[in-house]
Parts: sequence; C-alpha cells; structure tokens
Amino acid sequence: MMRIFLFLATNAAIMAVMSFVFNMLGIGSILAENGVDLNLNRLLIMSMVIGVSGSLISLVMSKSSAKRGMNVNIIEQPQNETEQWLIDVVTRHAEIAGIDMPEVGYFQTPDANAFATGMNKNSALVAVSTGLLETMNTDEVEAVIGHEISHVANGDMVTMALMQGVVNTFVHFFASIIGHVVDRVILKNEKGHGIGYYAVQMVAQIALSFLASMLVMWFSRYREFKADEGGAKLAGKENMIGALQALQRGHDAKPLPSQLAAFAINGGAVRKLMMTHPPLEDRIAALQKLP
Repeated sequence: MMRIFLFLATNAAIMAVMSFVFNMLGIGSILAENGVDLNLNRLLIMSMVIGVSGSLISLVMSKSSAKRGMNVNIIEQPQNETEQWLIDVVTRHAEIAGIDMPEVGYFQTPDANAFATGMNKNSALVAVSTGLLETMNTDEVEAVIGHEISHVANGDMVTMALMQGVVNTFVHFFASIIGHVVDRVILKNEKGHGIGYYAVQMVAQIALSFLASMLVMWFSRYREFKADEGGAKLAGKENMIGALQALQRGHDAKPLPSQLAAFAINGGAVRKLMMTHPPLEDRIAALQKLP
C-alpha cells in the first residue's frame, strides 16, 4: 500500500509543480489574451484523474488479467518434480530478495518466455512458459526466474504504472490545449467545443502518445538491465548470460518475415526507441562487464 500511496502522491506533486510553473509564466493570461478561455488548473486536475485512474486500474487488475490472458496454471499443490522444483526456486529467490512468496504458475506456449506482475511486491505472480522449461537447462531457467523476481523486488510494476500515469496526464493536458486553441483561434468557435476541437485533440493525443511512449520504453529497457543484474546475483552471472544466449539462439532460429526484416534495416533507430527490451547482445555485454 505504501507504493500505491507514493504513486498517487507523486502524481499530485507533479500536478502542483505544473500548476505553479504555469502560473509563474502567466500562460493562462497569454491564452486569455488570444481568445482562449481555458482554466488550466481545472484541466490539469481532469487530465490527472483521466491519466492516473486508467494506469492505476491496469495495475490493480494486472495479476488477474495476466492469469486469464495467458491462461496461467497456478501451482497450488505441486503434482510433479518440475512443479516442486519451480516452487523451491521461487521460494529461495523470494527469501533472498526480501519479498513475500509470489504465486507461481506456468502457461502453454512453445516460445521461451516468463513474466512477473502484481500491484505490489508482496502480492505478485511469477509465471514461466512450457517452452522455457523445455528449451533451457535448470540453471538457465533459475536465472530467468531470478530476473523476474528482481522485477518484483525492484517494484517495477508500480514504477511503470506511475510513469505511464504521468505520461497519460501530460498527453491529455497538452492535447486538450492544442484542440482548444485550434477550436477558438483558428476555427473561431466562441462557445462550447466544436467538432474541430475533438478531431484535433484526438490527433494530438495520438501524436503526443507516440512521442511520450519513447520515454516509457526507455525506462522499460533500463529496468531490464537492472533485472538482469538482479538475476545474476540470485542465480549466478554465468547462468544469467547463458539464459540470454539461449534466448538469442531461439531468436536467431526464427528469421523475420521479409517485410519486417526490411523495416529492421531501414527503420532500425526508430524501432529501437520503441522496444520494451534492449537487444539481447546489449544485455549480454552489460552482464559480461559486471565483476
């Protein structure tokens, strides 16, 4: 609950700072002089409510949504050696990381995959794919689990939700200002909001969301490096490197379709900005530099 409180407090603090800056710069007066009758403080509060509420609801529902969406089989009573081994590994890593025991599960897919989710670090879910268990050895699987436990211990789910809430607030706020200015100044609509406001605001939200998502994706990549470090501490550096190399071999065995391969070459810089995970070779290189 402390992280949720900090989540809301941080957004409130950002809103207060933005309101102070706008007042100091006299932006409201500038807009009024140009015929734009817009209450910035009221718009800021509304933007925060819209931006934060969606992000907070997603965080609260993250674990249940993941269970349903990935059809995760929760291990309540281990039925075989593999399930018992998974429970033992998660238990050991959770104790070292200083978090409560997460729920443990697996989901059916041939791809090597795993994830951790939950609204706080003491009520999390860690799940691995059957493909991961089939294609990696036990040391590598343990490293992947360590990586996911590190995400939980670092509070990455809450931090990502916080950042997304802030981004959503800014996007709605500035998109509304752009729509309002166009509606009043260019289209000369003097009362209420015309169709121009809603059309321009929608386009502005799409454009601003694309730009803002680059920041969110940057942080997502940053937290992957930190989780790799955590996985190395919990399961061993070489095992973490081995797990990433196993993933790399799996990716290399599946070449991109021709249309995507062309995009990867010609639009590589943009593609990297929108990636949630750093390239595997960069993650391996970062681990190799660790003492």
